[in-house]
Amino acid sequence: MTATNSKGTALITGASTGIGAIYADRLAKRGFDLILVARNQTRLDALAKRLKTETGRSVETITADLNDKADLARIETTLRGNAGITLLVNNAGVGAAGPLLNSDVEKMDEMIRLNVGALTRLTYAAVPGFVARGGGSIINIASVVAISPETLNGVYGGSKAFVLAFSQSLQHELAAKGVRVQAVLPGATATEFWDTAGLPVHNLPTAIVMSAEDMVDASFAGFDQGETVTIPSLPDKAEWEAFDAARRAMSGKLSSSAPASRYGIKHSQTAKA
Repeated sequence: MTATNSKGTALITGASTGIGAIYADRLAKRGFDLILVARNQTRLDALAKRLKTETGRSVETITADLNDKADLARIETTLRGNAGITLLVNNAGVGAAGPLLNSDVEKMDEMIRLNVGALTRLTYAAVPGFVARGGGSIINIASVVAISPETLNGVYGGSKAFVLAFSQSLQHELAAKGVRVQAVLPGATATEFWDTAGLPVHNLPTAIVMSAEDMVDASFAGFDQGETVTIPSLPDKAEWEAFDAARRAMSGKLSSSAPASRYGIKHSQTAKA
């Protein structure tokens, strides 16, 4: 296949399999050149070879563990130095399904460093260039546990709540500068994620598990429709809009010189520094 004019380069983390690999496939078919980042070089090479053959796009691979400071710094350098990058897909992440009391705190710390720390650093590496060039997009893969933290492990839910809040804040801050931010909140998706999290996907009810292909395609549909938050499984968009509207309405009532009357506290008239 002969390559058409490129829409720029998309850098995708966690790109060797599952959701990341499907993002790579769809973006190549949309006309993007690719930089694929993951730990498994063999899988990266196989994916890159297939996509080059099928789409004619340029596909570069970088083997990196984003929990390794040196590897993370290399990807940050790539994002800062490659002016052709127009899209960052922060897909790399890990999860956990077990309760906090049964979890290894070192594994939880590792999860936070990847799901929160690496995503934040890569975003900060990409955004200044996007702003300077007057455009760019960031797709952050969160999870429905961002708004339903009781569903799985609380540290995992907290890390994805960060991704959602971070994305919403960035969209508010950067929209006028030509930068788009989308947070994707998948429900249960048929990938290797569940094996790593300790709850194999075949143990889940099939009615709640979406294929990774459908999840990514729905996410792109949401992106094309201009959504900041895309929840592929939610039947009625109005439910999210009502949820978000209630949050925004309440946000104007969250800071006051006096405690709420329901607490029955006699407050001082002058705030103390």
